[in-house]
Amino acid sequence: MAKNGFLRKFGPGLLVTAAFIGPGTITTASSAGAHFGFALLWALVFSLFATIVLQEMAARLGLVTRAGLAEALRSYFHSPVLGRAAVLLVVAAVGFGNAAYEAGNIAGAALALALVSQAGSGLWAAVIGLAAAGLLYSGRYRVLESSLIVLVLVMSAVFLLTAWKVSPSPAAMLEGMLKPSLPAGSLMTVIALIGTTVVPYNLFLHANAVREKWPQDMPTDQALREARWDTGLSIGIGGLITLAILSTAAVAFFGTSAVFTSDSLALQLEPLLGTWARYVFAAGLFAGGLTSAITAPLAAAYAVCGALGWRNELSAPGFRVVWLVVLLTGTIFAALGSKPLTAILFAQVANGFLLPVVAVFLLVVMNQRKLLGEFTNGPLANLLGGLVVMVAFGLGAVKLMGVAGAF
Repeated sequence: MAKNGFLRKFGPGLLVTAAFIGPGTITTASSAGAHFGFALLWALVFSLFATIVLQEMAARLGLVTRAGLAEALRSYFHSPVLGRAAVLLVVAAVGFGNAAYEAGNIAGAALALALVSQAGSGLWAAVIGLAAAGLLYSGRYRVLESSLIVLVLVMSAVFLLTAWKVSPSPAAMLEGMLKPSLPAGSLMTVIALIGTTVVPYNLFLHANAVREKWPQDMPTDQALREARWDTGLSIGIGGLITLAILSTAAVAFFGTSAVFTSDSLALQLEPLLGTWARYVFAAGLFAGGLTSAITAPLAAAYAVCGALGWRNELSAPGFRVVWLVVLLTGTIFAALGSKPLTAILFAQVANGFLLPVVAVFLLVVMNQRKLLGEFTNGPLANLLGGLVVMVAFGLGAVKLMGVAGAF
């Protein structure tokens, strides 16, 4: 009974973790370790802290108000101008932004299959896109979801065991965590490392998912306790996985003659798996890519439909149209093998605005006693949230300046 009670506490937090432990996190953390060793671990620590703070607020909002984040965003602004601006922000940043990132999710899963087969990644991208569409349309992706999460966790366990086997320097790791630094050429990697963990669309996904896990008839205090346990432990597990990926890459590539490329990513697992490293890495990368390829369109549909006031249900026509557009766009770009540079630059600009705006909105809403009653933020939550907001605004400004300099 105790075991079942323990497992029952897991829920949307694991989905959030599976969503950010995808091809983007694997390649970004590997690149950070390969090029800068342990020097950027402080950015990982901050990103995990920020993720837990923001996701806890999103989950609390969903459980107490029984409304998604996008619905709350739309209804909070009574001014028609501000309300429409908020709707446009969500549709542009989450809808179009997720369409751009979906190409990377599908391309990552396709690359994994191409590594262990004779077929090209373009063909695999089309197959994966069709499979994801079928699963989402039928609603049976939840059956596959647990299997995919298991695959991600298996690869994650392999990374953790490899990190233990190669024995990275504890002193170097602690220094990287506690002493922030920006080695030459590392700024964009820092932004990418934070951006791949503090994912705006996960806030929309989480606020909706908690309502399915913890029904309205459950006492709110109990639901919040279980949701916080789920959020903290799940994201903590995701942090350990990311730490292991960065550490194995640091040992395998940093300060060695090995060249870090997309083809050599599996090299970091060879100390544990030998010739099997390629296949285990491919299986995990495929699972991570497919889970992200499913969750990104879902999150976009929740956000866009909530902002527009459409039915926010899997079977609703508008909901299906949104996820289908996002999935189809990503599949086309991935299958053609092209890089949607314009869409990605736009997504960077939109998300540079979206993350701090959503963080500010969360702080404002979480202090509304009429909305949340006794479950409003306390002084500590506001202090932590304020810190995240300040860094988020700085991150957004750096992103915007970087994009502006690219033109």
